[in-house]
Amino acid sequence: MSTETAPTADRVTAPPPAGWEEARSRVYAVGLAAALPAAARPLVDTDGSTLAEPLTTRTDLPAFPTSSVDGWAVRGSGPWRVVGRVLAGSTPTPLTEDDTTVEIATGAMVPEGATAVLRVEESAASTTGLISGTPRETPEWRNPGEEAYADEELLPAGTPVDPAVIGLAAACGHDTLRVRRAPRAALLVFGDELLTVGPPAAGRIRDALGPAVPSWLRRYGCQVRPSDVVGPVADTLPAHVAALRSALGHADLVCTTGGTMNGPVDHLHPTLEALGADYVVNTVAVRPGFPMLLARLTGPDGRARFVAGLPGNPQSAIVALVSLVAPLLAGLQGRSMPVLPQVTLAEAVPGRGDHTHLALVRLDRSAGVAFPVRHVGSAMLRGLAGADGFAVIRPGTSGEPGDRVPIVPLPLFPGERAS
Repeated sequence: MSTETAPTADRVTAPPPAGWEEARSRVYAVGLAAALPAAARPLVDTDGSTLAEPLTTRTDLPAFPTSSVDGWAVRGSGPWRVVGRVLAGSTPTPLTEDDTTVEIATGAMVPEGATAVLRVEESAASTTGLISGTPRETPEWRNPGEEAYADEELLPAGTPVDPAVIGLAAACGHDTLRVRRAPRAALLVFGDELLTVGPPAAGRIRDALGPAVPSWLRRYGCQVRPSDVVGPVADTLPAHVAALRSALGHADLVCTTGGTMNGPVDHLHPTLEALGADYVVNTVAVRPGFPMLLARLTGPDGRARFVAGLPGNPQSAIVALVSLVAPLLAGLQGRSMPVLPQVTLAEAVPGRGDHTHLALVRLDRSAGVAFPVRHVGSAMLRGLAGADGFAVIRPGTSGEPGDRVPIVPLPLFPGERAS
């Protein structure tokens, strides 16, 4: 990391809050510019990573005509004389004579010269062994290229790799995929007032973010080890500097909780100054979630590292995650900027003046509407636990019943697709 310097008041000049949509675009762009390096990895090791190049087929799919039923591959109008058998995985001898047939299994290669495949349940054998029946008009085999042609692009670079993608890659003949690894993340919990065990008491509150944020990060595709979660870090500048420098030594992204204000024990800004960080976003005009930040440093390998400052209030911290961390991670993984789906409000949702309001909502998917939930104060988590995402109420507006508004979905398990 950069050489530590003493913070000076004249170096720290906070810009005005960025608009919420502007902030998302800005952090995505810096993430994409710092996209993690790509490497070829065996298929079994790619789940949760991201395609670094398009997935193409090595051959036609299927590569040769394959029977879609058990039965008889026939030539001519019949009855047919049995001249052999073909099973999946073997190469059949061509049928060169009319009124001949070979028994064929589902998935087996159809022999050259065959004119039809007769289903076994629609066939009959005479006492002399001749096979008779009427093949269906629709061919009972799959033609080469029916699913894809050789070298056809099936999935673009930036596609998240899940079991379905792995299976498709294997069917295409790939043994490895060139992918971007999952970002490595760490979490620093700030606050001498925090308890890590037991109930709140005697002016101290239970840390709710230390146990929760790593799981949110994993749902965004990060690797977070138990040793990557540190805290509570003592409320002193030297302790903050030491903890952040150590975390940045191995993490692509370090999230911190608390300390984003400029109070007497809020040391995040001076710590970033001491480590020579540049702000990508320093506060966002969004409620809840104020103040949040994203800063960038350059590591000894020349690659960018990032620090996401999450507010200490739990719901505000999650707003910062979905607002800044999610688009940053999409960029780092070479994925597309997350596109926000639209929902219809079932009830009114107030605006927040010149700030964007991210309002927790619960989705009724059968009715196709979203309901605001209760218990949504910045320090509360009860509403979050029953919500599906945040409805986006743009500055200067309010949400009325029937309005269509964007929603920021809460992240799913890695690889899980939204219904």
